[in-house]
Amino acid sequence: MKIDQEKVLEALSYVIEPDLKKDIVTLGLVSNIATHSNKLKFDVKVSNPALHSRKRVEEACILQVRRFLGEGFDIEPNVVPLPKSNERPPEQRSVLRGVKHIIAVASGKGGVGKSTVTANLAAGLAAQGYKVGLVDADIYGPSAPMMFDVMTEKPGVEEIDGKQLMTPVQSYGVKILSIGFFADINQAIVWRGPMASKALNQMFTDVHWGELDYLFIDLPPGTGDIHLTLVQAAPLSAAVIVSTPQPVALADARKGVAMFGLPSINVPVLGIVENMAWFTPEELPENKYYIFGKNGAAGLAEELKVPLLGQVPIVQSIREAGDAGRPAVLQENTSQSEILKQLCQNVAKGMTTLQPKPVGQAS
Repeated sequence: MKIDQEKVLEALSYVIEPDLKKDIVTLGLVSNIATHSNKLKFDVKVSNPALHSRKRVEEACILQVRRFLGEGFDIEPNVVPLPKSNERPPEQRSVLRGVKHIIAVASGKGGVGKSTVTANLAAGLAAQGYKVGLVDADIYGPSAPMMFDVMTEKPGVEEIDGKQLMTPVQSYGVKILSIGFFADINQAIVWRGPMASKALNQMFTDVHWGELDYLFIDLPPGTGDIHLTLVQAAPLSAAVIVSTPQPVALADARKGVAMFGLPSINVPVLGIVENMAWFTPEELPENKYYIFGKNGAAGLAEELKVPLLGQVPIVQSIREAGDAGRPAVLQENTSQSEILKQLCQNVAKGMTTLQPKPVGQAS
């Protein structure tokens, strides 16, 4: 008995994926439709790997195909789970479906300028015409409100598909959400791990981010609860590691790279940014003083076989720009803004060529 594949797809378009809330044909979850004798076989991928969820989808597929094509043959759907969330195309994710690239910016050690790098990446790419968002996930030391001059702003609320969702604060073309928006400027945020994890989850699930090319997530330093929560909550596309050239920072950066390479996390490292690479005095713009050592992070990148995305010097105006709430990448015709713009371009280029393989995995 010959079966029309177009009819099969039409029938399956009435099957809704329970977690993704769209039909399985539109989501591209149906493949390998084949007929042999009086048997119809096809593969269907589902978001929830639990047996009861797969069984429910299987029954729905059989019901709809019979409704369209009748009873004269056997139907054998092969229902299998989708890959991990960060390995799926955006439309097949359960959260952040409108975001093309989700990039965590991390460091093993505090004080290396991770938040400054994140702010400049977000503002720089927005200035280049990309749609950009930033999640300030540094729960205990949120700095994005100051760096974007929105310390007195608060997120809005909008009803989307019958659900009340927060809307991010916007500055310099960047959509921003930070725990700093929900605490007084002088208030210490003293939360246990589960509370911090819940707050971070809500930044992804209860916020209307809309369509974005890039969503940067500024992580707290280290490799703790927040990082594990992030990997579970957000389908990360890649990670960027920030370090200074000094050995103590490099040792912690190495741990950060290793964390993303763990089988349970398995997120590709896009590259390493060497911050505070050298000091250039304003009155001696051609001079370089390697206060923290020379090319330390560059050497680490070479050793780990990941790209060196950029080397950012210690320049007073970069610090002043962050404190003033206007990222230095937005400055006109300065050496430091050109370095930061090139860093942005390297990140954008890296995301177009990124191989889905974490650091340390064999070729």
